[in-house]
Amino acid sequence: NLERWIRLGDHMGEKKIDAIVDIGGKPSVNRVATATGLLILNSDTISAIKDGEITKGDVFEASTIAAIQAVKLTPTIIPHCHPIPLESCKVDWEFGDSSIRCTVEVGANYRTGVEMEALTGVSAGLLCAFDMVKSLEKDTDGQYPIAVIQDVKVIRKIKG
Repeated sequence: NLERWIRLGDHMGEKKIDAIVDIGGKPSVNRVATATGLLILNSDTISAIKDGEITKGDVFEASTIAAIQAVKLTPTIIPHCHPIPLESCKVDWEFGDSSIRCTVEVGANYRTGVEMEALTGVSAGLLCAFDMVKSLEKDTDGQYPIAVIQDVKVIRKIKG
């Protein structure tokens, strides 16, 4: 609530986050996380993607690279994420009638999980896809009434 936020703002100097969470004592175990999300688009845009008619190039190729880069760069984007020695990253795309789904699976043997890496990968992949097709999504007022990224979530986590 606003009153609580104002109180916290008044006392920002009293409570500092001055360290990253210590994971040094945790054992390294196999960890896998899978995240997914949807980009809702016009059916004409979906057809243009399928037919290879996107001016900026292959949507899935570019967006897969964006997802992989984002997975690797997660600790530079999310302040409390540890740099993790990633061992795998798989990006899959699937068409719906009026959507494309991105699913990212990330794996590592480490002391902390890879859920944030999977979520960051999905988000960047979908953002890249939207960037590549946004000219087709604009209405006459230059707005995007249909295009939306939604349902970004972790769908599976394995530890150990």
